[in-house]
Amino acid sequence: MEKQIKYAIDIKKLNKTFINKKKNEKILALINVCLQIPKGSLFGLLGLNGAGKSTIINVLAGLCLKDTGTVKINNYDIDTNRKQASCQIGIVPQELNFDPFFTPKETLELQAGLYGIKKKDRKTKQILEDLNLYSKANSYTRSLSGGMKRRLMIAKALVHDPSILVLDEPTAGVDVMLRQQIWKYIKRLKTKGKTVLLTTHYIEEAERLCDRICIVAEGKIVLSETKKKIMKGFKKKKLEDIFIKFTKS
Repeated sequence: MEKQIKYAIDIKKLNKTFINKKKNEKILALINVCLQIPKGSLFGLLGLNGAGKSTIINVLAGLCLKDTGTVKINNYDIDTNRKQASCQIGIVPQELNFDPFFTPKETLELQAGLYGIKKKDRKTKQILEDLNLYSKANSYTRSLSGGMKRRLMIAKALVHDPSILVLDEPTAGVDVMLRQQIWKYIKRLKTKGKTVLLTTHYIEEAERLCDRICIVAEGKIVLSETKKKIMKGFKKKKLEDIFIKFTKS
């Protein structure tokens, strides 16, 4: 009988150092980071700019090589089973990265092809419909609104039906109405059994969506617990107050 996986993402003693060549100095980006994200959770990763959030995501995505530590995605070690680990996870970066001369339909079809998904098994139409993009399926992506482009990035990350979705600042720079739409869709993903890792600058976003909260400061995990326990432990304080307490210099 196959062992049940408890943690969608399991990180232990993760370290990463960058070298500033101009100043000839080392920058400690991540210091002994240990992070366990339960399957099916909506996990909020909070921190100021430069705290280490994006470095953690880049390690998960394979865009950044770690120095030491172990990282497992659905129990696949990224060092020994990189391909299998990558298939378990969909990454939505902050930057828009698709060809402006492709249509949304072509963008998703190309992405599905890169994952080796057979045409009969692709869910391009369904994904576009779910994200309210089907009416623009055959329009050039350069003609889409900013909100549509943001939703297309989410669609692109879902083509291989990953069980884990990582959203790096998904509502940065979008208007209030679109933010509400994205929040609603993120909640839907969780009801479908997806594990969602969300990084955000908006404390309200984490407070409304996430069931678990992790705060990163200067490359270290300074708090990681269920939102319920955090709010109970800091009576009469908002999550924003708690965030400030753990991230102030």
